Amino acid sequence: MENGTASERQWTFLTNHARVLVQIARDPGIRVRDIATRCLLTERAVQRIIADLELAGYLSHERLGRTNHYSVATSKPLRHPADAGPTIAELLATLLR
Repeated sequence: MENGTASERQWTFLTNHARVLVQIARDPGIRVRDIATRCLLTERAVQRIIADLELAGYLSHERLGRTNHYSVATSKPLRHPADAGPTIAELLATLLR
């Protein structure tokens, strides 16, 4: 039996990685500070998530002066085997409506 009632357990439908990816897709020139504010995360957490997404090939960046410009690899499939089929583009199309 699980501890706590359903109302006591905290969970959400989207991961922090998905939230960060959505913010970058909305504004490829967004600052880490602004992503953190919008996603209710620390800047360090956002930096780790961006590094994860880049390492997995879902995101890349180019340095333009003092800012980064991000590119999302929209043709890549979703990461989890249970989510096989849809691409990042299809996920973002749904979340960016």
